[in-house]
Amino acid sequence: MRFRWSRARLATCAGLACVGLGLIAFGRIADAASGLPALGDEWRAFCGQGLHRVRLRLAPLPLDPAAHTPHDAAPFPGMPPVIDPENIYSETVAGRLSPALADDLPRVYVPNRQSDDVYVIDPATFTVIDRFPVGINPQHVVPSWDLRTLWVANNAEHRPDGSLTPIDPRTGKPGQAIAVDDPYNMYFTPDGKSAVVVAEAFKRLDFRDPQTMALQESLPVPECPGINHADFTVGGRYALFTCEYEGRLAKVDMVERKVLGYLALSRGGMPQDIRSAPDGRVFYVADMHADGVFEIDPDAFREIGFIPTGIGTHGLYPSRDGKKLYVANRGSHRVLGPPHGKGSVSVIDFATRKVEATWPIPGGGSPDMGNVSADGKLLWLSGRFDDVVYAIDTTTGAVKTIKVGKEPHGLTVWPQPGRYSLGHTGNLR
Repeated sequence: MRFRWSRARLATCAGLACVGLGLIAFGRIADAASGLPALGDEWRAFCGQGLHRVRLRLAPLPLDPAAHTPHDAAPFPGMPPVIDPENIYSETVAGRLSPALADDLPRVYVPNRQSDDVYVIDPATFTVIDRFPVGINPQHVVPSWDLRTLWVANNAEHRPDGSLTPIDPRTGKPGQAIAVDDPYNMYFTPDGKSAVVVAEAFKRLDFRDPQTMALQESLPVPECPGINHADFTVGGRYALFTCEYEGRLAKVDMVERKVLGYLALSRGGMPQDIRSAPDGRVFYVADMHADGVFEIDPDAFREIGFIPTGIGTHGLYPSRDGKKLYVANRGSHRVLGPPHGKGSVSVIDFATRKVEATWPIPGGGSPDMGNVSADGKLLWLSGRFDDVVYAIDTTTGAVKTIKVGKEPHGLTVWPQPGRYSLGHTGNLR
């Protein structure tokens, strides 16, 4: 018989045990437990959070006053002009595909973390039409800044052989992989001159040449174990990153390439994806343990609200008209959860900041990461623990299911409208 600890009990016991060791030893153990690459994801999440929560209550991190930045701060030098400051998604609406994408194949690219391959789906027929091997533990398929390459981020968890596999969207075929340290996720500076590889296990952002991936410089983010998802302010100068195993956010000046400060979330949860409201005055943070979305003022860098959504809140995707936010609730609080969970998709109205609809996955499921089709009619999400992909009608919530490889993660839909990509599975502007 297997004895099962609840997360709350395990977190409490871990924290209390560390208090007895003294604050100095406690801090060292907390850092080790939350950051050790040798620990499995599940135990790293358990230990890191339990230890961190007690440490936060005993000695909260001071917030650097520099993290308070003006909304109208000077934009990132060299970035394309913001067309509508009240709607950063104005250029990603249906019908605004870049002419450069005219010959790109309409496809859905699905990285499967455990089977180390990418499945290719024809969105017209909802069938898998291709499959090819990539590196170890592919996590996300990331459109390049110039929209001409789709990069598969193979972070090779707990191994030294991470890589990025390029896909040509005109042929749908992969090219030669490039060796890169722990590429869990990837973003781009708003001027397109640097790829920003999120080296999660190293608590580090690696700025690289966006074509060759040669290292330019690294930025340590030491108080952000589990750094993985990000979004940029309207002017692109600042980015907020989530710290999955610390229950907090990090704010980074992308021009000066320095960490401005950290913000601990009130519920001490497990933050995942993060996306900006159309006007950039609120950032939404999906939290897998809090079962909802935190509202963050990115300028003052403070928490201003919380919206309950569903179990295991994970991925965030704006609608093509920029009026709604689709929230993928993975159906489990576990890093490696069971199939057929209580997965659902919640729809938040940006104007009211309220949930206006919730679409359950029939028979249970685990909606995770993905994006919206170019015409806005379908929300494509990986079914992380069910080895499927969901195509969800954005009008009715009706679900089509397609079988793929083992543990699909950050799929991307291609092509997508927009002028340039800031990374992830298609944070386009």
